[in-house]
Amino acid sequence: MVYNPVMRKKYIAGNWKLNNNQKQTSELIAKIIAQGGGFKNADVAVAPPFTSIHAAKQAIGSSGIILCAQNVHFEEKGAFTGEIAPSMLAEAACTAVIIGHSERRQYFGETDETVNKKIHASIKAGLTAIVCVGETLQEREGGKTNDVIHTQLSGAFKDVSDLSKIIIAYEPVWAIGTGKNATTQQAQDVHAFIRGLARQKYGASADGLRILYGGSMKPSNAAELLACPDVDGGLIGGASLIAEDFCAIIRLSS
Repeated sequence: MVYNPVMRKKYIAGNWKLNNNQKQTSELIAKIIAQGGGFKNADVAVAPPFTSIHAAKQAIGSSGIILCAQNVHFEEKGAFTGEIAPSMLAEAACTAVIIGHSERRQYFGETDETVNKKIHASIKAGLTAIVCVGETLQEREGGKTNDVIHTQLSGAFKDVSDLSKIIIAYEPVWAIGTGKNATTQQAQDVHAFIRGLARQKYGASADGLRILYGGSMKPSNAAELLACPDVDGGLIGGASLIAEDFCAIIRLSS
C-alpha cells in the first residue's frame, strides 16, 4: 500500500515517567477525558508507571485513550529480576510501549542493540513500539545530529521488515526537561531526515510512518511544531501531567 502523507493522523502521547500513583493516575485520566474533546482528531496515549497500569485501564474505559508502557524487556520469561515481558504488558491491556528513551539510555545502559531486541519482542507480542532517538547538546553543537540519528536508527531497526507497528519519537536530549526547545525548522529538518532514511529502507510505506517530536512540547509551542509537514505528534513529558496543558496540545493537533 502506498501511503499519502495527509493520511497520517496525529499521535499525542503522555510519558508520565516516575510520576502518579494509582489514585493520581485515575484522577488525571478522568480530567483528560472530560477536557479532551473526544479525541476525534488525534490518537491519544498515556504511559503511566507500571504500578498504575491497571488503574489507568479502569479509568480509560471506553474513551479510546491508548494505554502505553514506559519500558519493556526483550525476553518473555526467565531470571531477569525487575523486568516486564511484552506479553505481560499486552495482558495488562497495553497496546504500545516506549523503547529507548534517552533517560533509559543515559541512566540505565540502554543501547541500540537492546532497543533492537525490544522492538522485535514488542512487535511479536502485538505492541506498537514508540522508538526514541535523539542527540545530546554536544553532538548537536558538533554538527553530528544526522550521524547520531542514522547510527541509532540503523541499530534499532536491524532486521525489522515492517513499519506498521512502529512510531518514531525524535527527542533532542538537550531539550528534554530543560526548558530549551528545538526551533520548528530544526525539528522539521530532523523529522524529514528520519523519514528519508525510512524511505531508503522501507520505500513508500515510510510516508505513513508517524514521527513524533519529544523535546519539551507544550501548549505555547505545539501549534507551530505540529504544523511542520513531517511532525506527526508529540511525546509529551511535563505538560502531560497537567490535564489542561495536555488537552490543549491534543486540540492543537487538529
